[in-house]
Amino acid sequence: MTKKLKIAVVGATGAVGEAMLSILNEYGFIDADVHALASEKSLGKSVEFGHRTLPVEVLDDYDFNGTDFGLFSAGAGISQVYAPRAAKSGCTVIDNTSAFRLDDDIPLVVPEVNGDLLENLSPGSIIANPNCSTIQMLIAIAPVHALAGIDRINVATYQSVSGAGSEGLEELARQTVARLSFKEVKPSVFAQPIAFNCIPVIDTMQDNDYTREEMKLHWETRKILRDDSIAVNATAVRVPVFYGHSEAVHLETARDIDMDAVREAMHKAPGLVLIDDTDAKAQATAVTHGAGKDETFVSRLRRDYTHPRGINMWVVSDNVRKGAALNAVQILKMIISGKMAVET
Repeated sequence: MTKKLKIAVVGATGAVGEAMLSILNEYGFIDADVHALASEKSLGKSVEFGHRTLPVEVLDDYDFNGTDFGLFSAGAGISQVYAPRAAKSGCTVIDNTSAFRLDDDIPLVVPEVNGDLLENLSPGSIIANPNCSTIQMLIAIAPVHALAGIDRINVATYQSVSGAGSEGLEELARQTVARLSFKEVKPSVFAQPIAFNCIPVIDTMQDNDYTREEMKLHWETRKILRDDSIAVNATAVRVPVFYGHSEAVHLETARDIDMDAVREAMHKAPGLVLIDDTDAKAQATAVTHGAGKDETFVSRLRRDYTHPRGINMWVVSDNVRKGAALNAVQILKMIISGKMAVET
Protein backbone atom coordinates (compact mmCIF):
# COMPACT_ATOMS: atom_id res chain seq x y z
CA MET A 1 0.00 0.00 0.00
CA THR A 2 1.29 3.48 -0.75
CA LYS A 3 0.42 6.94 0.45
CA LYS A 4 1.03 10.35 -0.97
CA LEU A 5 4.28 12.01 -0.04
CA LYS A 6 3.56 14.68 2.57
CA ILE A 7 5.72 17.80 2.33
CA ALA A 8 5.69 20.92 4.50
CA VAL A 9 7.20 24.14 3.11
CA VAL A 10 8.15 26.41 6.01
CA GLY A 11 8.41 30.05 5.01
CA ALA A 12 6.06 29.51 2.08
CA THR A 13 5.21 33.20 1.64
CA GLY A 14 8.83 34.29 1.19
CA ALA A 15 10.79 34.50 -2.07
CA VAL A 16 12.55 31.16 -1.54
CA GLY A 17 9.40 29.46 -0.21
CA GLU A 18 7.46 30.51 -3.30
CA ALA A 19 10.29 29.19 -5.47
CA MET A 20 10.26 25.88 -3.58
CA LEU A 21 6.56 25.44 -4.32
CA SER A 22 7.08 26.27 -7.98
CA ILE A 23 10.02 23.87 -8.32
CA LEU A 24 8.22 21.06 -6.48
CA ASN A 25 5.53 21.40 -9.13
CA GLU A 26 8.08 21.51 -11.98
CA TYR A 27 10.01 18.50 -10.66
CA GLY A 28 7.04 16.14 -10.51
CA PHE A 29 5.67 16.55 -6.99
CA ILE A 30 2.33 18.04 -8.04
CA ASP A 31 0.40 15.08 -6.58
CA ALA A 32 2.12 15.32 -3.19
CA ASP A 33 0.24 16.44 -0.10
CA VAL A 34 1.90 19.85 0.27
CA HIS A 35 1.36 22.19 3.22
CA ALA A 36 2.36 25.86 3.09
CA LEU A 37 3.51 27.08 6.51
CA ALA A 38 4.33 30.57 7.73
CA SER A 39 3.96 32.78 10.79
CA GLU A 40 0.62 33.81 12.26
CA LYS A 41 0.75 37.17 10.44
CA SER A 42 0.27 35.23 7.17
CA LEU A 43 -2.93 33.55 8.37
CA GLY A 44 -5.65 34.03 5.75
CA LYS A 45 -3.19 34.26 2.88
CA SER A 46 -2.79 31.66 0.15
CA VAL A 47 0.02 30.59 -2.18
CA GLU A 48 0.09 29.00 -5.63
CA PHE A 49 1.20 25.41 -6.14
CA GLY A 50 0.81 24.39 -9.76
CA HIS A 51 -2.87 24.77 -10.61
CA ARG A 52 -3.81 24.61 -6.95
CA THR A 53 -4.11 27.33 -4.34
CA LEU A 54 -2.88 26.34 -0.91
CA PRO A 55 -4.06 28.06 2.27
CA VAL A 56 -1.21 29.26 4.45
CA GLU A 57 -1.13 27.36 7.74
CA VAL A 58 0.40 28.69 10.95
CA LEU A 59 3.71 27.01 11.75
CA ASP A 60 3.05 27.15 15.51
CA ASP A 61 -0.09 25.06 15.07
CA TYR A 62 1.26 22.50 12.60
CA ASP A 63 1.78 18.88 13.67
CA PHE A 64 4.77 17.37 11.83
CA ASN A 65 3.75 13.80 12.67
CA GLY A 66 3.18 11.96 9.40
CA THR A 67 5.04 14.60 7.37
CA ASP A 68 7.77 13.00 5.25
CA PHE A 69 9.81 16.11 4.39
CA GLY A 70 10.05 19.66 5.70
CA LEU A 71 11.65 22.27 3.48
CA PHE A 72 12.64 25.15 5.76
CA SER A 73 13.37 28.69 4.60
CA ALA A 74 12.05 31.05 7.24
CA GLY A 75 15.25 32.23 8.91
CA ALA A 76 17.84 30.58 11.14
CA GLY A 77 16.00 31.43 14.36
CA ILE A 78 12.85 29.67 13.17
CA SER A 79 14.82 26.64 11.99
CA GLN A 80 16.69 26.31 15.29
CA VAL A 81 13.37 26.01 17.11
CA TYR A 82 11.16 24.08 14.69
CA ALA A 83 13.53 21.88 12.65
CA PRO A 84 14.52 19.68 15.64
CA ARG A 85 10.84 19.39 16.58
CA ALA A 86 9.98 18.28 13.05
CA ALA A 87 12.87 15.82 12.98
CA LYS A 88 11.83 14.36 16.33
CA SER A 89 8.44 13.65 14.72
CA GLY A 90 10.14 11.61 11.99
CA CYS A 91 10.09 14.36 9.39
CA THR A 92 13.26 14.67 7.30
CA VAL A 93 14.24 18.34 7.33
CA ILE A 94 16.04 20.09 4.48
CA ASP A 95 17.03 23.44 5.92
CA ASN A 96 17.92 26.43 3.76
CA THR A 97 19.16 28.65 6.59
CA SER A 98 22.53 29.00 8.29
CA ALA A 99 21.26 27.27 11.44
CA PHE A 100 22.93 23.87 10.96
CA ARG A 101 25.48 24.30 8.17
CA LEU A 102 28.55 24.06 10.35
CA ASP A 103 27.24 21.34 12.66
CA ASP A 104 29.61 18.36 12.33
CA ASP A 105 26.73 15.91 12.70
CA ILE A 106 24.59 17.43 9.94
CA PRO A 107 25.42 16.93 6.25
CA LEU A 108 25.89 20.09 4.18
CA VAL A 109 24.94 19.03 0.68
CA VAL A 110 25.23 20.10 -2.93
CA PRO A 111 23.82 17.01 -4.69
CA GLU A 112 26.15 17.29 -7.71
CA VAL A 113 29.20 17.53 -5.44
CA ASN A 114 28.67 15.42 -2.31
CA GLY A 115 25.30 13.75 -2.80
CA ASP A 116 26.77 10.51 -1.48
CA LEU A 117 26.14 11.88 2.02
CA LEU A 118 22.42 11.35 1.44
CA GLU A 119 22.73 7.57 1.16
CA ASN A 120 20.96 5.58 3.85
CA LEU A 121 19.67 8.59 5.76
CA SER A 122 17.00 7.66 8.25
CA PRO A 123 13.68 9.53 8.58
CA GLY A 124 14.01 12.40 11.02
CA SER A 125 17.40 13.52 9.72
CA ILE A 126 18.32 17.16 9.18
CA ILE A 127 20.19 18.14 6.01
CA ALA A 128 21.59 21.63 5.52
CA ASN A 129 21.50 23.61 2.28
CA PRO A 130 24.73 25.61 1.79
CA ASN A 131 24.83 29.35 1.25
CA CYS A 132 23.82 30.38 -2.28
CA SER A 133 27.23 31.80 -3.20
CA THR A 134 28.93 28.63 -1.95
CA ILE A 135 26.70 26.36 -4.01
CA GLN A 136 27.45 27.94 -7.37
CA MET A 137 31.17 28.25 -6.69
CA LEU A 138 31.47 24.59 -5.75
CA ILE A 139 29.44 23.41 -8.74
CA ALA A 140 32.08 25.20 -10.83
CA ILE A 141 35.27 24.21 -9.02
CA ALA A 142 34.45 20.66 -7.86
CA PRO A 143 35.58 19.11 -11.17
CA VAL A 144 38.95 20.86 -10.82
CA HIS A 145 39.31 19.79 -7.20
CA ALA A 146 38.61 16.17 -8.15
CA LEU A 147 41.40 16.21 -10.74
CA ALA A 148 44.14 18.32 -9.19
CA GLY A 149 43.14 19.43 -5.71
CA ILE A 150 42.83 23.08 -4.72
CA ASP A 151 45.18 24.95 -2.42
CA ARG A 152 43.62 28.39 -2.41
CA ILE A 153 40.66 30.35 -3.77
CA ASN A 154 40.29 34.09 -4.17
CA VAL A 155 36.70 35.01 -4.96
CA ALA A 156 34.76 38.24 -5.33
CA THR A 157 31.00 37.77 -5.33
CA TYR A 158 28.51 40.16 -6.93
CA GLN A 159 25.26 39.22 -5.23
CA SER A 160 21.75 40.19 -6.28
CA VAL A 161 19.23 41.80 -3.96
CA SER A 162 17.01 38.71 -3.99
CA GLY A 163 19.57 37.25 -1.61
CA ALA A 164 17.98 39.54 0.98
CA GLY A 165 14.49 38.21 0.21
CA SER A 166 11.41 39.96 -1.12
CA GLU A 167 12.25 43.06 0.93
CA GLY A 168 15.51 43.43 -0.97
CA LEU A 169 13.73 43.14 -4.31
CA GLU A 170 11.22 45.77 -3.28
CA GLU A 171 13.91 48.15 -2.05
CA LEU A 172 15.84 48.01 -5.34
CA ALA A 173 12.63 48.61 -7.30
CA ARG A 174 11.59 51.57 -5.13
CA GLN A 175 15.02 53.15 -5.16
CA THR A 176 15.37 52.73 -8.93
CA VAL A 177 12.10 54.58 -9.48
CA ALA A 178 13.18 57.27 -7.00
CA ARG A 179 16.57 57.74 -8.65
CA LEU A 180 15.05 58.04 -12.11
CA SER A 181 12.54 60.55 -10.72
CA PHE A 182 15.33 62.59 -9.08
CA LYS A 183 13.88 61.90 -5.64
CA GLU A 184 15.69 61.21 -2.38
CA VAL A 185 16.61 57.57 -1.77
CA LYS A 186 16.16 56.23 1.75
CA PRO A 187 17.73 52.82 2.46
CA SER A 188 16.11 50.47 4.98
CA VAL A 189 16.94 46.88 4.01
CA PHE A 190 20.52 47.66 3.00
CA ALA A 191 22.96 49.88 4.88
CA GLN A 192 23.41 52.20 1.90
CA PRO A 193 21.45 52.93 -1.29
CA ILE A 194 21.50 49.93 -3.62
CA ALA A 195 20.04 51.40 -6.83
CA PHE A 196 22.89 52.21 -9.25
CA ASN A 197 25.38 51.33 -6.51
CA CYS A 198 27.52 48.49 -5.13
CA ILE A 199 27.77 47.81 -1.40
CA PRO A 200 30.90 45.91 -0.25
CA VAL A 201 29.33 44.51 2.93
CA ILE A 202 26.93 41.56 3.18
CA ASP A 203 25.92 40.20 6.60
CA THR A 204 27.65 41.11 9.84
CA MET A 205 31.31 42.05 10.27
CA GLN A 206 33.47 39.48 12.07
CA ASP A 207 36.44 40.02 14.38
CA ASN A 208 38.87 39.39 11.51
CA ASP A 209 37.31 42.24 9.46
CA TYR A 210 35.68 39.81 7.02
CA THR A 211 31.90 39.62 6.88
CA ARG A 212 30.03 36.48 7.88
CA GLU A 213 28.95 36.07 4.23
CA GLU A 214 32.61 35.99 3.21
CA MET A 215 33.57 33.53 5.92
CA LYS A 216 30.71 31.21 4.92
CA LEU A 217 32.51 30.61 1.63
CA HIS A 218 35.61 29.54 3.54
CA TRP A 219 33.89 27.39 6.16
CA GLU A 220 31.37 25.71 3.85
CA THR A 221 33.82 24.99 1.02
CA ARG A 222 36.07 23.05 3.37
CA LYS A 223 33.18 21.03 4.78
CA ILE A 224 31.56 20.18 1.44
CA LEU A 225 34.79 19.25 -0.34
CA ARG A 226 35.98 17.45 2.80
CA ASP A 227 39.31 19.24 2.62
CA ASP A 228 40.35 21.44 5.54
CA SER A 229 43.52 22.54 3.75
CA ILE A 230 41.67 24.78 1.26
CA ALA A 231 41.92 28.50 1.98
CA VAL A 232 39.14 30.74 0.65
CA ASN A 233 39.70 34.51 0.57
CA ALA A 234 36.40 36.21 -0.29
CA THR A 235 34.98 39.68 -0.83
CA ALA A 236 31.17 39.78 -1.00
CA VAL A 237 29.46 42.69 -2.73
CA ARG A 238 25.74 43.48 -3.07
CA VAL A 239 24.89 44.76 -6.55
CA PRO A 240 21.73 46.28 -8.10
CA VAL A 241 20.60 43.07 -9.83
CA PHE A 242 17.25 41.44 -9.06
CA TYR A 243 18.10 37.75 -9.56
CA GLY A 244 21.37 35.91 -10.09
CA HIS A 245 24.73 36.00 -8.32
CA SER A 246 28.02 36.41 -10.19
CA GLU A 247 31.49 35.45 -8.98
CA ALA A 248 35.02 36.16 -10.15
CA VAL A 249 36.89 33.04 -9.02
CA HIS A 250 40.67 32.71 -8.99
CA LEU A 251 41.99 29.38 -7.73
CA GLU A 252 45.37 27.70 -7.35
CA THR A 253 45.48 23.94 -7.83
CA ALA A 254 47.58 21.64 -5.66
CA ARG A 255 48.92 19.75 -8.66
CA ASP A 256 49.63 20.67 -12.27
CA ILE A 257 46.67 20.32 -14.61
CA ASP A 258 46.24 20.97 -18.30
CA MET A 259 43.50 23.44 -19.25
CA ASP A 260 42.10 21.00 -21.79
CA ALA A 261 41.56 18.54 -18.94
CA VAL A 262 39.81 21.27 -16.95
CA ARG A 263 37.50 22.04 -19.86
CA GLU A 264 36.70 18.38 -20.44
CA ALA A 265 35.87 17.85 -16.76
CA MET A 266 33.64 20.93 -16.68
CA HIS A 267 31.76 19.88 -19.81
CA LYS A 268 30.99 16.54 -18.13
CA ALA A 269 30.09 17.95 -14.70
CA PRO A 270 26.40 17.71 -13.70
CA GLY A 271 24.56 20.99 -13.28
CA LEU A 272 27.36 22.98 -14.93
CA VAL A 273 27.42 24.67 -18.34
CA LEU A 274 30.81 25.81 -19.61
CA ILE A 275 30.68 28.57 -22.21
CA ASP A 276 34.02 28.08 -23.93
CA ASP A 277 33.77 31.11 -26.19
CA THR A 278 35.73 34.38 -26.09
CA ASP A 279 33.06 36.44 -27.87
CA ALA A 280 31.84 39.21 -25.57
CA LYS A 281 28.24 38.50 -26.54
CA ALA A 282 28.55 34.90 -25.41
CA GLN A 283 29.69 35.52 -21.82
CA ALA A 284 27.45 34.42 -18.97
CA THR A 285 25.68 37.14 -17.02
CA ALA A 286 23.14 37.09 -14.21
CA VAL A 287 20.44 38.48 -16.49
CA THR A 288 21.07 36.53 -19.69
CA HIS A 289 22.05 33.17 -18.24
CA GLY A 290 21.55 32.90 -14.48
CA ALA A 291 18.07 34.20 -13.75
CA GLY A 292 15.38 31.54 -13.99
CA LYS A 293 17.78 28.72 -14.90
CA ASP A 294 18.66 25.56 -12.99
CA GLU A 295 22.26 25.33 -14.17
CA THR A 296 25.39 27.13 -13.02
CA PHE A 297 27.26 28.81 -15.87
CA VAL A 298 31.01 29.33 -16.27
CA SER A 299 32.63 31.63 -18.81
CA ARG A 300 35.95 33.52 -19.08
CA LEU A 301 37.77 30.28 -18.17
CA ARG A 302 41.50 30.87 -18.56
CA ARG A 303 44.92 30.15 -17.13
CA ASP A 304 46.14 32.73 -14.62
CA TYR A 305 49.32 33.97 -16.30
CA THR A 306 50.71 35.16 -12.93
CA HIS A 307 50.68 31.72 -11.29
CA PRO A 308 51.83 28.36 -12.75
CA ARG A 309 48.83 26.50 -11.31
CA GLY A 310 46.34 29.38 -11.34
CA ILE A 311 42.93 29.22 -13.04
CA ASN A 312 40.43 32.07 -13.45
CA MET A 313 36.72 31.82 -14.21
CA TRP A 314 33.46 33.79 -14.07
CA VAL A 315 30.57 31.93 -12.43
CA VAL A 316 26.86 32.82 -12.67
CA SER A 317 23.77 31.18 -11.17
CA ASP A 318 20.24 31.97 -10.00
CA ASN A 319 20.66 32.36 -6.24
CA VAL A 320 16.99 31.73 -5.44
CA ARG A 321 16.69 28.64 -7.66
CA LYS A 322 19.95 26.65 -7.58
CA GLY A 323 21.29 28.68 -4.68
CA ALA A 324 18.33 27.80 -2.47
CA ALA A 325 15.02 26.26 -3.55
CA LEU A 326 16.19 23.95 -6.34
CA ASN A 327 19.08 22.57 -4.30
CA ALA A 328 16.63 21.64 -1.54
CA VAL A 329 14.24 19.92 -3.96
CA GLN A 330 17.15 18.06 -5.59
CA ILE A 331 18.17 16.79 -2.16
CA LEU A 332 14.59 15.63 -1.56
CA LYS A 333 14.45 13.93 -4.94
CA MET A 334 17.80 12.23 -4.42
CA ILE A 335 16.73 10.88 -1.02
CA ILE A 336 13.61 9.24 -2.42
CA SER A 337 15.42 8.18 -5.62
CA GLY A 338 12.79 9.78 -7.82
CA LYS A 339 9.88 7.85 -6.29
CA MET A 340 6.68 9.85 -5.84
CA ALA A 341 5.26 7.62 -3.12
CA VAL A 342 6.54 6.07 0.08
CA GLU A 343 5.73 2.63 1.38
CA THR A 344 3.40 2.44 4.33
